[in-house]
Amino acid sequence: MSKKILVCFGTRPEAIKMSSLVHELRKSEFEIKVCVTAQHREMLDQVLDFFEITPDFDLNLMTANQTLNKLSGRIFTEMDGVLENYAPDLVLVHGDTTTSSICAWAAFHRGIATGHVEAGLRTYNKYAPFPEEINRQITGRIADFHFAPTETSKNNLLSEHTAAESITVTGNTVIDSLLWTVGKLDSGFSNDRISELESKVDFTKKVILVTGHRRENFGDGFLNICKALAEIASRPDVEIVFPVHLNPNVQKPVNDLLSGYDNIHLTEPLDYPSFVWIMKQATLIITDSGGVQEEAPSLGKPVLVMRETTERPEAVEAGTVKLVGTDSDVIARNAFELLDQPSVYEKMSKAYNPYGDGKANARIVEFLKSKLT
Repeated sequence: MSKKILVCFGTRPEAIKMSSLVHELRKSEFEIKVCVTAQHREMLDQVLDFFEITPDFDLNLMTANQTLNKLSGRIFTEMDGVLENYAPDLVLVHGDTTTSSICAWAAFHRGIATGHVEAGLRTYNKYAPFPEEINRQITGRIADFHFAPTETSKNNLLSEHTAAESITVTGNTVIDSLLWTVGKLDSGFSNDRISELESKVDFTKKVILVTGHRRENFGDGFLNICKALAEIASRPDVEIVFPVHLNPNVQKPVNDLLSGYDNIHLTEPLDYPSFVWIMKQATLIITDSGGVQEEAPSLGKPVLVMRETTERPEAVEAGTVKLVGTDSDVIARNAFELLDQPSVYEKMSKAYNPYGDGKANARIVEFLKSKLT
């Protein structure tokens, strides 16, 4: 009888990184079912639609202004029923979300093995990123199999006394998903959001793509970020595209401070193919996102990261990413340096991407075959 694997995720970033893995797993002898918590709803659905995945279990847990504790409690309750009824041999979770840690914990309570995709990233500062750092550590303590994207991640796990035979270095599945998406775009895929960007943004100028959503940047952090973007937008040769996260803590300062600029395009959150398309067109990217730090180097795009620490130090060490925090002067100064100094830009844009070659999914499946069959 085929071993049963339940793939669990709930947010847009998880869906992006796990969807291509679902397709790879479905080529194998395993029985695969997908469970989504819908910790993000609309943004999750966009990814599922693009990757042509229909969940077998949809917990639909997103509600407005839901606290992390309430969300966690609901995931525990609903996942318990799924695990009891389906009784998988393995639960696969991803990364550092509340969904990943609670689904792993729920599986542990029922004696079900867990595999952790994108395992071993650490800042060792439990408040940065919050709550992701602790989510990831909790999942790491529970997991039976660890799919580390890099040697650094593997070494973090080994330093925590994780059994070496339970760890394999795979690269990051986000590169697999990115290359799959680029292939579709290069084959002519388009949609209304891409067409809208083509009509509104002046691509003869230097395009800066901005994203921001981290909880630790709420408040003064986002005010400083907006101040920096306003300074950058004072240049006539720049166009800024800023898909604004739906969280009110992001929406209010961004719309209050940046809505009056002709060359700052504040959009609704972009679906994944549209986001990859604009990444390809961008000159540089300013973000506090973890996933973008991994994706952009594969497209040759320098990244300025608006955080004080990162659980992805490999990109900093490789030179594809630079930490700039949320000091407005530091953000603007580094952006101007990349815009005005070709040697600095070329060094960052051509640096080696440490996050993979697009074969992470195949490595995960081969590892699971060796452990489960």
